[in-house]
Amino acid sequence: MGVYFDAADSMACFSRGDAGETVKAVAERYLGANPRHDYQARPYSTWGIVRNADYRYTADFVAIFPDAALGSYAYAWGVYEAAENSALKFVIIPAGPAKLWVNGALIYATDVMDERYPDRAITLALPVRRGANHVVIRFTRTKAGFGGEFGTWLGKLDYSFFKGRDFSLSEAAFPRMEGFDYTRPLDKPLPEEALPPCSPRLAGLCVPPPEWSAVERKAGCFERLFPKAGGSRSGDRAVARTVIVAAEKTVVPLRGNASGDCALYVSGPDQIYTELFRGSGSFRREAVLEKGDNHLVAISTKPATGPWDVTAEMEPDAPLRFANPFFLDSVCFPWIYAGTFRDTQESELLPFDRELLVGNGGNGNNGRHGTSGEEKTWWRLDGPSLWVRLYNENALYGHWNYPLGVTLYGLIETARYFERSSTPEEKAFGAYVRDYVTDHITKSVRTLDYALFDKAHFGGATAVHHLLTSIDSLDDCGSFAATMLEAAKDRPLDGSVAVADYVANHIVRRQDRLPENCFFRKTLMHHLHNNTLWADDLYMSVPFLCRYARLKGDASLLDLAVDQFAGFKKYLFLEDSGLMAHVYDFERGMNTGVPWGRGNGWTIFSLSELLLALPPEHPRRAELLGFFRTLSAAYLSLQSEDGRWNQVLNMASSYPETSVTAMFIAAFCRGARLGWLEDSGVYRAAAQKAWQALEKNAIDRDGAVYGVCRGSEFAFNPRYYAEHLLPRLNDTHGIGIVLLAGVELLLLSPLTVDGRG
Repeated sequence: MGVYFDAADSMACFSRGDAGETVKAVAERYLGANPRHDYQARPYSTWGIVRNADYRYTADFVAIFPDAALGSYAYAWGVYEAAENSALKFVIIPAGPAKLWVNGALIYATDVMDERYPDRAITLALPVRRGANHVVIRFTRTKAGFGGEFGTWLGKLDYSFFKGRDFSLSEAAFPRMEGFDYTRPLDKPLPEEALPPCSPRLAGLCVPPPEWSAVERKAGCFERLFPKAGGSRSGDRAVARTVIVAAEKTVVPLRGNASGDCALYVSGPDQIYTELFRGSGSFRREAVLEKGDNHLVAISTKPATGPWDVTAEMEPDAPLRFANPFFLDSVCFPWIYAGTFRDTQESELLPFDRELLVGNGGNGNNGRHGTSGEEKTWWRLDGPSLWVRLYNENALYGHWNYPLGVTLYGLIETARYFERSSTPEEKAFGAYVRDYVTDHITKSVRTLDYALFDKAHFGGATAVHHLLTSIDSLDDCGSFAATMLEAAKDRPLDGSVAVADYVANHIVRRQDRLPENCFFRKTLMHHLHNNTLWADDLYMSVPFLCRYARLKGDASLLDLAVDQFAGFKKYLFLEDSGLMAHVYDFERGMNTGVPWGRGNGWTIFSLSELLLALPPEHPRRAELLGFFRTLSAAYLSLQSEDGRWNQVLNMASSYPETSVTAMFIAAFCRGARLGWLEDSGVYRAAAQKAWQALEKNAIDRDGAVYGVCRGSEFAFNPRYYAEHLLPRLNDTHGIGIVLLAGVELLLLSPLTVDGRG
């Protein structure tokens, strides 16, 4: 293992020793494979089976059907959309007897042991095929319970299910809703052939969504959506919005009625708003529409008595229609609503941004992250418990996680390198990469407010920032936040300081520490990690602390970063080999003794980040330089004949691993370039040899990166790392660090890798 393609297809044949060509190819492939995307907007109901704080769905049929007879049955039905044929790790915690089918095939049935313990989690591997997969769970009512909890095996994993019916709320073009449909209690179980996808019978038995009562319909759209604004809350404002898509500039007659003082505006795609009507009662107006999306906005004030409503319509023979601003292809629920507001000004309710909350409490910032107003809210649809919800359903773009933090860091350094070029073409490429990174990070920063609202209101789990809204580990926040601050050095990122403060609140104030002042994992949602210390967490904390110290001008944060290396060295350093063990297990009182490659890579690369930030006069700098040299010497001695390092550093039979090789290249280059290593020529040669090995064996001519270990758990057995954590293609644990290694090699010398000018 370690050779993934024919020699003729290697990057070595294409770059001919020019590391810049390799870096450019890897960056181009990544950007091409992960283009910019908007978040997917979907209708969402807080009624029925929703996800809880552990990100799993709860079907509490005792509460939903308190009168269900003993021995009756209820079915939950959801659809999982799979990108490929695979096995989906899935947990069920049954409160009584349960059976589970996937695509009509019985996969699991409880036994008395499963039913004995109501908090016992059963982990399953659901066989899923590319496309839609129907998951049906049957629960039986007993005296002990009815229903259960099911879904993700690990809290904070963001995969979700859609309602089993083609739940389009009367419109085929309306996006699917997240969740599970369920039936009323049945006296007899359904025959297996009646379960989807074989039969539509289950669809007819599912409980329909709630509808407005006659009284609620008569009260008006605002009154039924915002009933808490009743009584003494006259004077509250609410906003309604729809879109008219015009193929060309045109004039459309509008007519309608408003109860309560109402202002009606129209704008073209430029969102410059023109007032059409102000007052109450019936109105008829002509709206001038521009080519493209035209927003019609009604801002209404609740009257002291009577209905609170607004209606608007075009002439019956008008060729245009109203459309939902989030779902332009659908005429179902064409209006969205937000409220109520007392302090937010009317002018602040006019602009529309599909990623920002609405309202601000009068501070003039339109709900952007970090505002202090209490009126920030989100958009609703005109149905009971019915909202709009955002989902990030593309693979990588716009996500926030630690390997993406490293990936984007590599892209930042790539952009900087090419922006410094003397050729217009390379400068343009650097700017292209820079724009992409800025857009990705900006998308992550600006949607944190929405995500926090989403988590608080929609049952615990959010498909936007599922990690950042549920921080319980350094993995969730430190790596990406460090990259955010790195990017902000070059271009202003609106809201980045507030997000950095949010992250620092966890790392500096809440993250568990040992007496040595170093971080460890104590009480995580992923229980396997409890009471452990991981070499990985040096990267998840130290680079952020270095950059946050610079942002805040606080030297104590650098001292905290220094403390991490003293503590981690105490628990993980293997004196006999000069290597780092991966994990220390406090329940066993020992470290694993396994020098996992990337764990050592995290260590020395993070140490290089600290040395870059630490002032020359710092009293512990010499100590850290000594540790850097000790580690470097140990790693140098284990470089393989072909130039790479192995998945387990001292296990020659384990495969050559790309990310650790790249991390050592980057660290050696920094050490040689900045004078940290005494025999810099030896390390320069080792880095060049390692880079040539990557170009020959692990990077193909298209810029694809091979041989990267996936994210790891931990074990005391080196064979776990060598035989279970097999290499992957284009894994984000490796792409960014390969870019960083290539750029560091380019900075080390003006010569190309093979020594040619």
